[in-house]
Amino acid sequence: MRELKDPRVDPMTSVTKVEVAPDLKTCKAYISVLGNAHALGSTIEGLESAEGYIRRELARSVNLRNTPTVRFIADDSIAYGVGMSKRIDEVIAQDESRHVADSGEPDPDGPEGGEEV
Repeated sequence: MRELKDPRVDPMTSVTKVEVAPDLKTCKAYISVLGNAHALGSTIEGLESAEGYIRRELARSVNLRNTPTVRFIADDSIAYGVGMSKRIDEVIAQDESRHVADSGEPDPDGPEGGEEV
């Protein structure tokens, strides 16, 4: 990926997963980009246009009878995981603030007191 000169391919691009068909003729490469949906879309376009170059480099580095055709698929699982983690943190913070408001005292098991772990 680092060797691609296409400006559409974001420098913060990761291949998160690759699935190869049993006959080794096709593969799916799941691509994640640190950034917004536009950066992911333009990166996929850039990779699709560079598929010939990528296959050639793959053929050089991997000794197979047939070099698989690569299909690039946008993978938003990392962004989804980060979003879910933020939501969980927000719910925990809201729950702690409600507990403090209800009792008028800080939560003894919260971050400010209680037992050490």
